[in-house]
Amino acid sequence: MTNASVNNFFIDNLPADTETENFTRQVANACYSFCTPVKPSSPQLLSHSWEVAELVGIDTKHGVSQEWQAILSGSKLADDSKTFAMRYAGHQFGHWAGQLGDGRAINLGNIVHNDQSLELQLKGAGPTPYSRAGDGFAVLRSSIREYLCSEAMHHLKIPTTRALALMTTGDWVDRDMFYDGNVQPEAGAIVCRVAPSFIRFGNFQVHAAFQELEILKQLADFTIGHYFPQLVEKHIDKATYLAWFKIVCELTAKMIVHWQRVGFVHGVMNTDNMSIHGLTIDYGPYGFLDNFDPNWTPNTTDAQGKRYRYANQPYIAHWNLVKLAEALYPLIEDAKPLEAILNEFPVYYEQQSQRMMANKLGLDKVLATDKELFEDLEKLLAATETDMTIFYRELAQFDGQLTSINNLFTDAYYQETLTDDYIQARHQWFLAYSERLQQNTISHSEKTELMNRTNPKYILRNYLVQIAIDKANQGDYSEINKLLEIMRKPYSEQPEFEDYYQKRPEWARNKAGCSMLSCSS
Repeated sequence: MTNASVNNFFIDNLPADTETENFTRQVANACYSFCTPVKPSSPQLLSHSWEVAELVGIDTKHGVSQEWQAILSGSKLADDSKTFAMRYAGHQFGHWAGQLGDGRAINLGNIVHNDQSLELQLKGAGPTPYSRAGDGFAVLRSSIREYLCSEAMHHLKIPTTRALALMTTGDWVDRDMFYDGNVQPEAGAIVCRVAPSFIRFGNFQVHAAFQELEILKQLADFTIGHYFPQLVEKHIDKATYLAWFKIVCELTAKMIVHWQRVGFVHGVMNTDNMSIHGLTIDYGPYGFLDNFDPNWTPNTTDAQGKRYRYANQPYIAHWNLVKLAEALYPLIEDAKPLEAILNEFPVYYEQQSQRMMANKLGLDKVLATDKELFEDLEKLLAATETDMTIFYRELAQFDGQLTSINNLFTDAYYQETLTDDYIQARHQWFLAYSERLQQNTISHSEKTELMNRTNPKYILRNYLVQIAIDKANQGDYSEINKLLEIMRKPYSEQPEFEDYYQKRPEWARNKAGCSMLSCSS
């Protein structure tokens, strides 16, 4: 089947739900429940990532074997695979939601290949004990979005779960896309997700909330021992938990900095959607900024409160880490060191963010006065509809000559006419930027190279994905693979794909799937 071996060390080391029947319920004193995928009626492989296949030791030189297609659709279990759904809890939109868990995801176990262990998970393969009011299935539109964005984010150099395969099931799933009573049948689909683990902040919250403190310790010790072994010298103690928590904070900060760098908005940063590995996880109503709008959120559920808007993501990450710290408190029984680590988060994030902005502007070091330059630029971008991606990409061509500004950035603006006040403000900013560039110790070509490996030319714009979805609904899956190919090299010029380097067209401004999305999947 593969050169790799299946390992079940999560379930081998942690307590299981004693109820083995698969029905929706409250589960106690367990980290997971056993359940098996529902066999689809006529599964079809639409696309796969050969790079992820290589990571787990699957040979796809001649395509994906029938055996692996059966495994990836849930039709067959791999040898030694024991399938299960994780139990976790969480805060959703700032409110405690109690038990949540893998409602539409079933874990197949870990594949160990080339001394690397990666967990495979089928999303959309049927109900689990944690499905609540849902059916455990997923539809094609949301599965295409998750599949493509998982891989796009990786190639954008952003920590993320990966996607191995996208399959249709041949079955229909009823969905109310906008929660307005208009239920429609949609094509069912499954994404095979891959990550070191899918452990979230919520995995710890559930045990702390229900006072399952021995299991909380077991889970923390397992997590540290398997995924952060460098922290373990002789035994795990309070100092180990604190060192681990600090690493989780730093990994989370780095991830958010990368999100802000490319204009990615997650859309639903609940604590159950936060990975302890600092990986982007659970691609629901996400989106990339088209015009630079700090208050934009892609999530219709969040349209009023805008809790998860672009500008708020660093603060929400900090808030979520506070909730993780509260869950870990019983292991440490001392709030002060946890608070000290949490207080370091904004400082660490700011340092990382300033370095990122310097890279975006081609500056070889960060000066104390640069923060004002960065903030003034973001105000400038937000003052009129400006395509974030195109602006920063074209900025790499700026040679310090103010006469070149109009020609460089024409394609970045959504409005054909710019006010005199805006043009004056833009002139002032570029004057300051030109003076700042003179303090660089790197050459113009080195500056351009730094900017072009920081600012992508191609991002997975919502309207591009929606075109792929619309075609897929007509039975044409070619655009999925085309976008996958383009996003493998988002920092390269790829002149053959120049049509994909354009700002959002007017028809997509308010179209469903292009501007706002719901949590329905």
